[in-house]
Amino acid sequence: MYAAYYAGEPFIEVAPNAPSLRDVTHRNVATIAVTVAEGVKQPAVIVIVAIDNLLKGAAGQAMQNANLMLGLDETAGLPR
Repeated sequence: MYAAYYAGEPFIEVAPNAPSLRDVTHRNVATIAVTVAEGVKQPAVIVIVAIDNLLKGAAGQAMQNANLMLGLDETAGLPR
């Protein structure tokens, strides 16, 4: 469900397993993994997200937003 929802988003990846820092280092991406929680009474999911806060943090997000506001390609100047 998440893979279909985020399909086409250049900076979001849905991973089959929990992401680690090495999956996102020096990249402007958020890697997301979702799994069903086991051993709980009510249905629940566990969502794990990894980002490189130097790129996907404020600076990368500011550049991505500026690209969109100026009508440029969203990915211009940002590593993927």
